[in-house]
Amino acid sequence: MTLSDFGMPNSKIKKNLTRFKPIFKIPNPQLNYFSFASQGILFLLALFLVSLLYFKFYYPSPLPPEEEYKEIVVEVLGDVERPGVHIFKHPPTLREAIEKAGGIKNQTIFEKDLSLGTLETGTLLMVQKVSSQETKIKIERMEAKKLMVFSIPLDLNRVSIEDLYLIPGIGESLAQEILTYRRKRGRFLSVEELKNVKGIGEKNYQFLKIYFTVRGIP
Repeated sequence: MTLSDFGMPNSKIKKNLTRFKPIFKIPNPQLNYFSFASQGILFLLALFLVSLLYFKFYYPSPLPPEEEYKEIVVEVLGDVERPGVHIFKHPPTLREAIEKAGGIKNQTIFEKDLSLGTLETGTLLMVQKVSSQETKIKIERMEAKKLMVFSIPLDLNRVSIEDLYLIPGIGESLAQEILTYRRKRGRFLSVEELKNVKGIGEKNYQFLKIYFTVRGIP
């Protein structure tokens, strides 16, 4: 059965149908693909971006020259204006350390020898004014707990049993073994001697060695 069976001529039917336009169009597949040359350019661009991200992540650019330094930590206590821990970009002299701490209280003149030599990281300066004309400066070592905060190794020839307790993986028993070994030998000649301590094997040594140094005879 057709519409003409209802009394509508075919010519009129076709005319009415042309008034309606399809809502959805079937896209032309050929218009949705890039040319071979375009695909090549996009591939090279993607490869460049991936390579850039790879080298950025695995090979970060070095720090600017002014940021490439190992911090030197010095604590200044006693008769200074700003006692505390101070950070330097280079090993400071006594004068520089005291000036960073605000200088000696009520004194602006420094002795000449304050500029001689430099201080190593972890140094503690105890400044004591004996009189208006005399100031004593005692050079010691910072407390172990403060050294640990700044990741400064502890001297095996100076640590106490309480200091050893601060090291991860060292309990009372192992701390006693370390001190017993030091007492019998007189002193540690190197950090590697920890391997000779009862209870410290190669695996433990590799973990513990970063926490210690040997600085000389106590």
